[in-house]
Amino acid sequence: MEANSGASDRISRIAGHLRPQREDDVCLKRSDCRAKGGVSGFKVAILGAAGGIGQPLAMLMKMNPLVSLLHLYDVVNTPGVTSDISHMDTGAVVRGFLGQQQLEDALIGMDLVIIPAGVPRKPGMTRDDLFNINAGIVKTLCEAIARCCPKAIVNVISNPVNSTVPIAAEVFKRAGTYDPKRLLGVTMLDVVRANTFVAEFWVLIQGMWMSQLLGDMLESQFYLFFLRLNLLAL
Repeated sequence: MEANSGASDRISRIAGHLRPQREDDVCLKRSDCRAKGGVSGFKVAILGAAGGIGQPLAMLMKMNPLVSLLHLYDVVNTPGVTSDISHMDTGAVVRGFLGQQQLEDALIGMDLVIIPAGVPRKPGMTRDDLFNINAGIVKTLCEAIARCCPKAIVNVISNPVNSTVPIAAEVFKRAGTYDPKRLLGVTMLDVVRANTFVAEFWVLIQGMWMSQLLGDMLESQFYLFFLRLNLLAL
């Protein structure tokens, strides 16, 4: 009987760790998962952590030895992503935040905020359609950033980047927290894709060149490619 009781207790503890906790069977509590003891370093928040970009980004941040605290925020599916990321055996402490009511908690004290939140461009969707949706999302998130962590570095990934970054800038200017050195648009995903396509087309070895993305989304964007010469081989 005692053996069965002990087994039940262990199963309950495992289930409690894997399943998101619920408050009053309605609202999810904040997940707070820790794999190993965190070390001093950067405190990073990812807004939109449950999306197609946010999940692999969260994994990369968890692997980064410079990150000691990682906050994952989204409006859906955050507890599951938080649990998965927390199982990685690196030092960063991982905490999950779900829904608008927990947005400010996710941002307080952060050094770096990364925003992949928004909807991806779908077939038939114009650039204006994408902008109309993602502009409101970025505006809301940046207003919370201005209140909770005005000194944080902000990286905007949400498309169209050349339009969402100016929106973020205007929000910060209105709040009196704007610093052009702390607001960045991130297009690295497009750059990585361009490098891969060039390698496949010209049958080149990865790393022989570097590229730079310029311009608008799709219709007018273009890439500059620079060959990397191995001076030791010349």
